[in-house]
Amino acid sequence: MSLLRFGSSASFTSLRNPDYKLLWWSGTFSMMSVQMQFLLRGVLAWDLTESEGALGLVYLCFGIAMLIATPLGGVAADRLPKRRVLIVAQAVLLGAAVFMGVMVVTDLVQFWMLLIAAVLQGTAFGFYGPTRVAFTADIVGRDQLGNAISLSMLSMNGTRVLAPSFAGAIAGVAFIGLGGAYLIAATISSAAFLTLLRCPPGEAAARTTNSGPFHEIADGVRYVAERAHLRRLVITSFVVIMFGFNYVAFVPALVKGEFGLGDGMVGLLMSASSVGAVVVAVPLAARADAPGAWRLMIISGCVFGVGVMALGAAPWFWLAVLVTMVLGAGTTGYQSLSNTIALSMTEDSHRGRVQSLMMLSFAGFGIAAAPLGFLAEAIGLRQAIELMGIITLAGVLIYAALEYRLHRQHDDGPEHRVVASATGGD
Repeated sequence: MSLLRFGSSASFTSLRNPDYKLLWWSGTFSMMSVQMQFLLRGVLAWDLTESEGALGLVYLCFGIAMLIATPLGGVAADRLPKRRVLIVAQAVLLGAAVFMGVMVVTDLVQFWMLLIAAVLQGTAFGFYGPTRVAFTADIVGRDQLGNAISLSMLSMNGTRVLAPSFAGAIAGVAFIGLGGAYLIAATISSAAFLTLLRCPPGEAAARTTNSGPFHEIADGVRYVAERAHLRRLVITSFVVIMFGFNYVAFVPALVKGEFGLGDGMVGLLMSASSVGAVVVAVPLAARADAPGAWRLMIISGCVFGVGVMALGAAPWFWLAVLVTMVLGAGTTGYQSLSNTIALSMTEDSHRGRVQSLMMLSFAGFGIAAAPLGFLAEAIGLRQAIELMGIITLAGVLIYAALEYRLHRQHDDGPEHRVVASATGGD
């Protein structure tokens, strides 16, 4: 299946569909707001507590909520009108952003409010992510599904690297501050909500059984567990994101605590990853479904792990900026290619639930943040970040060794042929 084919005039074919164009813009606005708040939460938690453990606790609340909600979100994507699910989830995201902005502006904010907002956002995002993927399939149909998914991934990756830099920059402006930045994020979230209202209503998938949601969740888990290549990819992505991506949670502590710099520099360090991401974005997308994509994913994952280790060891801020540029390339490469390969292995009937399992890695990211934060307080922030990189690199290398051996020893049918194509095999 062709999932990504950038670098030509056909790259944006699905955006000619007016309904998908609305969904794409809504998703872009929503992710921009969510990623802005991701950085703002960390900065605010540090300002209120000056504790790495408190930083981790905020992301733990987000992660636990998302861990619980995401499997249910995958079921909701199959059983309910999808626009309705998205509207409710977006309304919760909007409400949480407005609440935090008002609390900060009025100087009434307390740390526990950050925890409540994190729970609300984690719950909403657990429903939003799987449903958006399933809704995309309904709107564009199978012929353009790969193109539409690739554009959605481009939007997600773009906002992930651009939104934190924007949030950090405006939060560093004296007359805007953190409160104003939160309200700007809320305004962007409202644009996502209003755009969703113009999307077609969507229909609930036909029910073939009367089984309950937990039975359907179990069916999705069983689907992945029975497919060796898909199972290993999902588990590895969980490890990589849970440990590797957690460097983002500690950027405020690194910049403010280790380098002694302000909010603007937090945003600058975060934005450095966008440089690497932009450099690799188009050529990477063009090769995502070509022979050798699997090897490119492994290389990207290794670059990511080594980059996290180097960030922890960087003695100077500007060296950390250069390292983060490399991180951007590795992060974008691994995330884009792992999702592409996973989706290429998945049948339409299970796409929403498999997507929800892939998204659980972000819940693991939030859950791991708290113990990693306390570990940073015990052994040192730099040492903790280096350990995250070591675990990430080890996870990718172990997966590569196991997968390569399985690929060479067995022919597993259609699933095997997908990976054979991705790895450049026969």
